Amino acid sequence: MKPIVEYLDYRSYMREFYEERKRTSAFTWREFSKLSGFASSGYLKLVCDGKTRLRKAGAECVAKAMGLTGYQAEYFCRMVEFCDAQTNEEKQAAYGEMCRLADANKVRVLGGEAYAYFSSWINPTLRELAPIMPGARPLEMARMLCPSVPAADVRYSLDQMVQMGLLKKIESAGEVSYVQTDVGINPVDNADHKAAINVAVRSMQKQFARLAADALDEFDGSERNLSGITMGLDRVAYERVAKEMAEFRKKIESIVSDVKDYDRVYRINLQMFPLTRKLEENNET
Repeated sequence: MKPIVEYLDYRSYMREFYEERKRTSAFTWREFSKLSGFASSGYLKLVCDGKTRLRKAGAECVAKAMGLTGYQAEYFCRMVEFCDAQTNEEKQAAYGEMCRLADANKVRVLGGEAYAYFSSWINPTLRELAPIMPGARPLEMARMLCPSVPAADVRYSLDQMVQMGLLKKIESAGEVSYVQTDVGINPVDNADHKAAINVAVRSMQKQFARLAADALDEFDGSERNLSGITMGLDRVAYERVAKEMAEFRKKIESIVSDVKDYDRVYRINLQMFPLTRKLEENNET
């Protein structure tokens, strides 16, 4: 089997464990359930088929039955929490623990670097800010952020981006500077881990949305541009507007690519979201 850190769906891991054992012995779902301490002979098959789920105690028993120990057993339990989480925040917390366990044991979670980058608004902001503050210390950069953050968070973010290859650290005459590299976040082909990265991206988008709201009070109107339209749309019009937004973003990216010397970091949020339910949903109730 692949290393456990290459899995994000505990059901996939359990099923592959079962199929591997079955190829080399007369292993059955009944035996698997019995080894895990379940009275129902078909319980774990129902779990793997997505018809039920594991509780915390059950996850620990299954991990033991599969011979998992140490961080691998704990990783499996966190994987169960991730898959069965009800909210984005719970998923983010569980996946963060999975990455922490892997890092502490010198192994890499597939997609972990991308997840770490997209988990906080600080990372993309510092990637733009650090190059225009040569020789600045983390505390100085921390005070430049709006809102300001602890210097320790800045130091951690910079170190992580250097490790990812997103920033290059240059030391000269006792001063430290950073320059951007052409390296981007490596795409992850594994669909399960793409889903985990999407959890982090949604979290970061929420963070930027809250910062946009705070900017209304934080900055004068001459330093910000926040506007919106409340409108009625059908699906065809929605698709047309969405296409125009995508084209607008491309135009902005073209303008930004020509900027060589900048003195501030900005964020543009392109948002279009429903404020009401569909009429047919109301008629169904």
